[in-house]
Amino acid sequence: MKKLLLATAIAACASGTAVQAETLRWARAGDALTLDPHAQNEGPTSAMMHQIMEPLVMRDMTGAVVPALATSWAPSEDNPNVWVFNLREGVKYHDGADFDSADVVFSLNRAMTKDSDYKELLASVKEVRAAGPLTVEIETDGPNPIMPNNLTNMFIMDQGWAEANNAVKVQDFEGGEETFAARNANGTGPYSLVSREPDVKTVLTINEDYWGKDEFPMQVKDVVFTPIQNQATRVAALLSGEVDFIQDVPVQDLQRVDASADLKVITAPQNRVIFFGMNQGDEDLAADDVEGKNPLADKRVRQAMNMAINREAIKKVVMRDQSIPAGVAMPPFVNGWTEALDAVPAFDNEKAKAMMAEAGYENGFSIRLDCPNDRYINDEAICQAAVGMLAQIGVKVQLDAKPKAQHFPLISNLETDFYMLGWGVPTYDSEYIFNFLAHTKGEKYGSWNGTRFSNPDIDVKIEALASETDLEKRNGMIAEIWQVVQDELLYIPIHHQVLNWGMANKVDTIVAPDDAAKFKYFKLN
Repeated sequence: MKKLLLATAIAACASGTAVQAETLRWARAGDALTLDPHAQNEGPTSAMMHQIMEPLVMRDMTGAVVPALATSWAPSEDNPNVWVFNLREGVKYHDGADFDSADVVFSLNRAMTKDSDYKELLASVKEVRAAGPLTVEIETDGPNPIMPNNLTNMFIMDQGWAEANNAVKVQDFEGGEETFAARNANGTGPYSLVSREPDVKTVLTINEDYWGKDEFPMQVKDVVFTPIQNQATRVAALLSGEVDFIQDVPVQDLQRVDASADLKVITAPQNRVIFFGMNQGDEDLAADDVEGKNPLADKRVRQAMNMAINREAIKKVVMRDQSIPAGVAMPPFVNGWTEALDAVPAFDNEKAKAMMAEAGYENGFSIRLDCPNDRYINDEAICQAAVGMLAQIGVKVQLDAKPKAQHFPLISNLETDFYMLGWGVPTYDSEYIFNFLAHTKGEKYGSWNGTRFSNPDIDVKIEALASETDLEKRNGMIAEIWQVVQDELLYIPIHHQVLNWGMANKVDTIVAPDDAAKFKYFKLN
C-alpha cells in the first residue's frame, strides 16, 4: 500500500501554511454521540470535540503529550499532592469571551459529577482551584504521577456560556436526556461549529482568532462531516470524490481504494483492543435460557467460550489480516502490557466442550450477544463469526446488533449480559483500564464495567495506583491487578484494531494512534 513515511509526514504537519485553506469533506461510520464535552468518553465523540474544544494538554498526531490550553505544568514545590498548570494567555472562546482559570475549575468540577463519563480520570482529585487568572492547582489524594496524562481529552468549557445556556449539569446521555450542550458548542479550538444535524451532517469552520493559527498548518478551512454507516456507500463516496477522507476503509475494499490513482490508504496499529464482556456477577441472567442461575458465573464456562473463539480465523476471514489477535484487554501501547499477558489462548473446541460438560452445561445454553454495528471495524461481522464459533460448543447465541448510540447505554445501565466493547487508552497506562473496566461499578469508578465483577481488595489496589510515585512499585501493582483480571477472565479479548485511513491524494497526514484526526495538523497539497 501507499503509506506515508512517518518522518516526512511529521515534518509536513509541523511546517507552515503553503496553500490556500479549503474544505475537507470527512466521513466515518458513526457520528459523535453528543457535543457535551463530558457526557460520553467515546472515540468519535472525542475526535469531533478536539476540533471545537481543547483540554489543558493533548496528544498530537504521533501520540505525544503536548501543550494546549496549558503551556506548562509540574508538581508544586510546596506540596507533592498538587499539580500546577500555567495557562495560555490571550485565548478566546468562539463567541469572543476570554478564557481563564475559572473556566478550568468549572470544567473539571463538572467532569467529576455523576453523569460525567470522565469522572474516573479525576477520581483522585480532592480540589481544583484557581491560584490566579492563568494558574490552576489540582490537589489529589496523595501524589498523582500521571495526572497530566489523564487530562488529554478533558475539554474546557466557558463557564459563562454554560450558565447562560442551562448547561452547567452534564447531559444524562444514558438516560436519554437532550440538552443545549448536546447540540451546541462554544470552545477555544481551531474550528467553530456552524451547524449540527445528528447522524446527518456537522459543519465546522476555521477559527480565525485561534491562538495556534501561526503554530499549525491550519490548511483546512471548513470541515463537512457526514456519518455514513453503510460500508459500500462510504467507499463509493470516497471513490467518487464526494468525500475526501474516511477513517474506516472496510478491509475488503483496501486494495480497491489504494489502487485508485486519486486516492491512498495509510495504515497503523491503533491504541485500541476489541473484546467481549460477560456478566459474571448476577445470580441469574435476563438474556439466557437457564433458569435460576448464571452460566457465566462459572469460570469454566468463560474459559470454554474464550478458547472457542478462533482469533486467527477472524483475522484471516473477517479482518483480511488487518488485526492483531489479542490475549488481554489492553493495547500494546499501554504501560503494563507484556507479551506474556497478550499470549493468545489456544483455539481448542474439544477441550472447551469438556469444560462446558464439567460445568454442567453439556447441552449448552442460549444467550443474547449485544453488538454495535457502526463503531468498530467490522464489529457486526466479528460478532456474527463469534456466533458460529460458540455454537460449536453448545452456546447458542442470538445476535442483536444496533447503532452505538443504542448499544453503549446497555453496558452503562447494566442491561446486557454478553456484549462487545472496544477500549482505547488515552493515558497509555493500565490504571485507565482498571478504573473503568475492573473496579466495582460505583459513583467514581467502574462506569463501563458491565461484567458485575467486584473485588474489594482489587478496588483498593486500583485506587492506590493514583498516588504511587515509586514507578517500579507501581508497575508491580499493575502486574498484580492484571493477574487477577486474567485469572478471573473478566473479558474475552478478540484483537488489537488496525486503522486504515483512506483519503484523496491532496490530503497529507499521518495516522493518529487514538484515531482522532486533528485537522489543524493536516496539510492539503
